[in-house]
Amino acid sequence: MRKIIITSLFLFSFLFFQKSMAQQTPAVLNHIAVYVTDLSKSTTFYGGVFSFKEIPEPFKDGKHTWFSLGNAGALHLIQGAKGAQKFDKNDHLCFSVPSIETFITNLNSKNIPFEDWAGKAGAVTVRVDGVKQIYFQDPDGHWLETNDMK
Repeated sequence: MRKIIITSLFLFSFLFFQKSMAQQTPAVLNHIAVYVTDLSKSTTFYGGVFSFKEIPEPFKDGKHTWFSLGNAGALHLIQGAKGAQKFDKNDHLCFSVPSIETFITNLNSKNIPFEDWAGKAGAVTVRVDGVKQIYFQDPDGHWLETNDMK
């Protein structure tokens, strides 16, 4: 009888654990951190290029800038990178905008060069699904993709 009770308790615990794991809510993005060499320059860049709204950051140490990404979370810029690095274009952040043409006008007004996926300067990639996308780099060389909201 004792063996049956122990076995039953084990089975119940196992099934309860499996059920609770299956019902677990999936994780959601909280923030993206980008390590930068010059916080002021990067703050101006991301704020000006993407019109991100700066939000309070708790550290107040002059080494962090936080931007709201709306429901997607936040972008944290963190001072401390030790110089130029070469980043692969496959390693990029992507932001969607209502109009890629208006966004390109903004980049051009700030003399920020952009390219298509293949690397052709000033060109726009049009994916097979019709989404238009461009690529450019932040002051530290991190690749950024911007596409229209299709």
